[in-house]
Amino acid sequence: MNARLLALAFLLVGAAEPASSLRPLCPDRPGKATAACTVDQGHFQLEIDAFDATLQRHAGVTTDTTFAANPTLKYGVTSNFDVELNLVPYIKIRTHDGASGATKTDKGLGDLYLRAKYVPVGGGPHGLSFGLEPFLKIPTAAHALGNGAVEGGLLLPVGLDLGGGWSLSSTPEFDALQTQDTGGRHLAMINVIALSHAFSSGFTLSSEVWSSSDFDRGGTVQQYSFDVAAAWQPARDPDLQLDAGINVGLNGATPDLQAYVGLSRRF
Repeated sequence: MNARLLALAFLLVGAAEPASSLRPLCPDRPGKATAACTVDQGHFQLEIDAFDATLQRHAGVTTDTTFAANPTLKYGVTSNFDVELNLVPYIKIRTHDGASGATKTDKGLGDLYLRAKYVPVGGGPHGLSFGLEPFLKIPTAAHALGNGAVEGGLLLPVGLDLGGGWSLSSTPEFDALQTQDTGGRHLAMINVIALSHAFSSGFTLSSEVWSSSDFDRGGTVQQYSFDVAAAWQPARDPDLQLDAGINVGLNGATPDLQAYVGLSRRF
């Protein structure tokens, strides 16, 4: 109820659909792919990274990043359009230099992300679905936790039901990021391809390959990872999902390991 009251301050209010007409719960987690579906009209959906830890070792420097209670709040404006807000209340980054022995810890609020998702094709659990999701990042994080720049981009989530409980999804993404040296903008391109299988017990297992190309003028950074995740939606509560996942970096520029647990709840 508190989430509803908070959301009413900045989200549009629509007429809620009857519970019997709601589509199957379809959150953007777990995994890095974005689902080609939206929240049902007049309903809220809260998706939370309850705990998220990332470990990276590179050139003798170890960086541990921890998120706690990373929430995304969504509201269904129409049957195929929703608005979304994400703000990490607590980030902790611990950096240890093996050569000098120096350790630095930064913690605090993260950046604010505003998103809107429109799905003109499909949006249900069957067939082909296609969506557009523009986003804007507002720099609310401290300098040590963010770059202090307004940035944005566009995601193009695609989903395809393969039958027999199998599904395939892809999320091409194009971002306009701040260039470090000049303060201008440069392109970054991200994509993730995921294969999932849903079981009759309510469990879904998925694997995905993720890539990122950041074309900064100071030098292009390529990242790759292989990710696995599991989700469970209990039959007695179709508005709830519990999930967990592990992401494994495939090159030196990518964090070595990321592990997380979370949940999604529709209201």
